[in-house]
Amino acid sequence: MKELGINVLFNTLGAFLAAFALECFLVPNQIIDGGIVGISIMASYLTKINLGIFLVALNIPFVLLALNEFGKKFIFLALYSVGMLALFVNFVSNNIPLITHDLLLASIFGGGILGIGVGIVLKNNACMDGTEILAMKVSKKFPFSVGEIIMFINVFIFISAGFLYGWEQAMYSTLTYLVAYRAIDTIVQGLSEEKTVRIISSKGHELGQAIIEQLNKTVTYIEAQGGYSKAPKTMVYCIVPRIELYKLKELVVSLDKDAFLSIENVHEVYGKRYKK
Repeated sequence: MKELGINVLFNTLGAFLAAFALECFLVPNQIIDGGIVGISIMASYLTKINLGIFLVALNIPFVLLALNEFGKKFIFLALYSVGMLALFVNFVSNNIPLITHDLLLASIFGGGILGIGVGIVLKNNACMDGTEILAMKVSKKFPFSVGEIIMFINVFIFISAGFLYGWEQAMYSTLTYLVAYRAIDTIVQGLSEEKTVRIISSKGHELGQAIIEQLNKTVTYIEAQGGYSKAPKTMVYCIVPRIELYKLKELVVSLDKDAFLSIENVHEVYGKRYKK
């Protein structure tokens, strides 16, 4: 129940940020997002029916499709998030004025804030747009990936926006979608400054012990074999903050100049020992 309460709290925040972006940056400037949200915006524009009604009506069928794959908790949180988005859209439109008429600023800041809101909801076991759920279902019956199906849907949506609002608005809408996409990735994957390092060396255990003693980092040993030399080697796996990466490199070179290092970004790190 505590975890569910936290999810509800953050999903409320995410829904508000998304509604704020829509009503204070995008919708008044005739800029849309992709997916069900974009379709809802255009449907509301054409019919003059409240945007919140379309957000709920169009999302519910697709959210319910995910019952078997994601379970009742996801369905509850998704329906709650969609409902809160619809409520906040009406609240913001009636109480908070348009922030800017500049289309470029609206696209960048609106897309960024929208992406942050959607990312918060996704990170807390829910969604506010049923497009991905639909794409998952379709991909099981046709030889296309989820990403390809979403791209096809959004291309159709933005072309429709071009006919409805004009091609300049459609291009700004595409920019908004790209900014939101990057913001979602940043929120879901995190702003981690950690690096994962793999060190392959014939002196693996010696290197690992030095890392433990001098850098106070935990390591994992993975026994390996050289593909060309067939010689036994040890892979040392560890995670270090970016600021300490240079220390690790110097340490490895000082002990084994022939060591092979592979360094990659880490999005999130869990584990009691590492946090210490």
